[in-house]
Amino acid sequence: MGDKELSIDLQNDQVLLTLIKEGDEFAFKAVYERYFHLLYIHACKILKEPAEAEDTIQEVFSSLWLKAGQIQLTTSLSAYLYAATRNRVLNLIERKKVRTAYVLSIQEFMKEGVYLTDEQVRERELAAIIEKEIAALPEKMRIVFELSRKGELSHKEIAEMLNISEKTVKKQVQNALKILRSRLHGPHSLVILLFLH
Repeated sequence: MGDKELSIDLQNDQVLLTLIKEGDEFAFKAVYERYFHLLYIHACKILKEPAEAEDTIQEVFSSLWLKAGQIQLTTSLSAYLYAATRNRVLNLIERKKVRTAYVLSIQEFMKEGVYLTDEQVRERELAAIIEKEIAALPEKMRIVFELSRKGELSHKEIAEMLNISEKTVKKQVQNALKILRSRLHGPHSLVILLFLH
């Protein structure tokens, strides 16, 4: 260490800040070495992440060097550096919270989106299976069944419309359901049967 560095290193904070404002790198180095470790420990205790703590303190000192001319101390330099560190740490925590909340909301949105899409796909698949089987029913049975299930007409209304007895309508609907139950079996059979009723 040269004589200039030694004399600067022994100066008080106010003198060092004045020299930093004049662009004195030795003065900056002296402040850096005087406070870096203390500020790092302070940041590390809160952040629990050594790398983040180190980055934060580097930012504090970069700001000190770049904006020294704008700094008007109302307290000591050490108090200023601690306050700057605390503010950066709090900002970082806030950003992390926002980022975490954003990530969680995106994950939730994606999960719900996938779930809804899956549900819609399954519903469409089931509807297609049911329609295919209904279309394969004998014609008169299919007409009666579709009027009953899709048209939501009563047995009496269907009987009058098709000029057949209510008993025939009831029998056709029962036979249609029996045929569909026998054809529509597998993992979705319960859902399909509920859909038909």
